[in-house]
Amino acid sequence: MTVHTTRLGSPPRHEAPPRRWRALTSPVRFDPWAARVIPWFAGLAAVLALAGLWVAFLVAPTDHQQGEVYRLIFIHVPAAWMSMFLYLVAALHAALGLTYHTRLSFVMARAIAPTGALFTVIALWTGAAWGKPTWGTWWVWDARLTSELLLLFLYLGYLALVSAIEDTRRADIAGALLLLVGVVNVPVIYFSVQWWSTLHQGASIRFDAAPSMAASMLTGMLLMALACWAYAIAMTLTRARCLLRDSP
Repeated sequence: MTVHTTRLGSPPRHEAPPRRWRALTSPVRFDPWAARVIPWFAGLAAVLALAGLWVAFLVAPTDHQQGEVYRLIFIHVPAAWMSMFLYLVAALHAALGLTYHTRLSFVMARAIAPTGALFTVIALWTGAAWGKPTWGTWWVWDARLTSELLLLFLYLGYLALVSAIEDTRRADIAGALLLLVGVVNVPVIYFSVQWWSTLHQGASIRFDAAPSMAASMLTGMLLMALACWAYAIAMTLTRARCLLRDSP
């Protein structure tokens, strides 16, 4: 008869479960998770956008200097924020892909870029519409405007580069390097109004000072910013699922 013994005081060994965020790097786990959360973020984006537009156009007061045209700020500023933020997130995924060789990281970079480019176009278009009555012209080669236009070229250049190279692996590496090089443009956009004398007004919301706007204006802008975040998440996850299914 064989007797099995265990050492006293030694608990049975169990394999540690994988961390949830690490598990999501697997396309097999990522796809069903994304399918579950996409409708929630899409619905949240719609609700926040409706609330933000209601506050922006029906609740917020008229600006005493710029009149009604200032209401473009509720679309222009969140779009400009997202254009820069999404570029940094895409570059972060590109860096993770280069470091850990994870396919999903490169897919996320590809999925983020079109939405980032869209927000950049919105920021530039609303900025031009705002500049015409304010500055008397649709466009000036201002430091903020020029660096934001360069951001659009970086997005479009990345999308063109990864589409032009047939080898997916080579395309991802080349695109990742372009994204990482372009990161230097983001702080230029943000600090351009401080580093140079520009026509563009300074930041209305700063971390080191109280907001220079009415509470209702701030509420509308933050609601629109959250709506843009939720929309970006929903669109990125949707596009990432499509890319994963189309990839070899």
